Amino acid sequence: MPSGSRALICGVTGQDGAWLARLLLEKGYEVWGTSRDAQNTRAANLEALGILDSVRLISMAPNDFRSVLTALDRSDPAEVYYLAGQSSVSLSFEQPVETLDSIVAGVLNVLETIRLRRQPVRFYNAGSSECFGDTRGQPADEQTPFRPCSPYGVAKASAHWLVANYRESYGLHASTGILFNHESPLRPKRFVTQKIVQSAGRIAAGSQERLLLGRLDICRDWGWAPEYVEAMWRMVQLDSPEDFVIATGRSHRLEEFVAAAFAIHGLDWREHVDESRELFRPADITYSCASPRQAREVLGWSAVHKMADVVRLMTKVNLSASP
Repeated sequence: MPSGSRALICGVTGQDGAWLARLLLEKGYEVWGTSRDAQNTRAANLEALGILDSVRLISMAPNDFRSVLTALDRSDPAEVYYLAGQSSVSLSFEQPVETLDSIVAGVLNVLETIRLRRQPVRFYNAGSSECFGDTRGQPADEQTPFRPCSPYGVAKASAHWLVANYRESYGLHASTGILFNHESPLRPKRFVTQKIVQSAGRIAAGSQERLLLGRLDICRDWGWAPEYVEAMWRMVQLDSPEDFVIATGRSHRLEEFVAAAFAIHGLDWREHVDESRELFRPADITYSCASPRQAREVLGWSAVHKMADVVRLMTKVNLSASP
């Protein structure tokens, strides 16, 4: 899309929404963003990136078709990025209905609105590695079958197939980015990566707390969120829509992430961390890994920052924010 295009980011106040908004503004876009209540929304992430006044915020309830239709009519975008919905795997076990509703109904309402408005809109849907479940040591790619292990994964898998169905049935320019774990300082504190980095910083500063975590043997592919939104944008620019796995291609045990976070402060993590069975999920993915070859070959995208870089960058921001 040429400079000066208009984009609507559903869920603009979240981590990915804020980074994407900054990227699009830098590319010359007019950026609109939704939250459920634009008048009272907490836009701390947009404020942290210094772009709050540059984004036009409007209200939209993703599970309300009329609300979605109104939002698209008001913004009249050339590109729509759906990053809204419940975003926590662990919370999805406690709120399965809200998770399915906010993700599946939200994506369906946007797709149906685009279809009915008959305007040339390109659509991006935020998928998830959780769709694959446990990859059992094999790197997942765009042809790997889905076997989700959580309500969140089930919701993301359902939304993925809705996008594919609308693309094939109605010719929509609609794509899903199957993103593996990607982090930044904008992550909410409930996410384990943020919990680890912040706890390590407090302990290094003299706190006597113990860091309680769930399973330390799980393996994940952790990347740097600001890079992943570039992949989203590149997907939307393709002449023909496709789905892509977006990842670094390298997986690490959570124990390695923890060790790296504490090592930055010169600490041995084993002296400060406990594994708690109370924090285990009803079902969890032991091993998750990816093959981002198609993204590299078709999009010309590959991750620059790997797990150790993510820990370092998150810690740097955390230290600069400390009193």
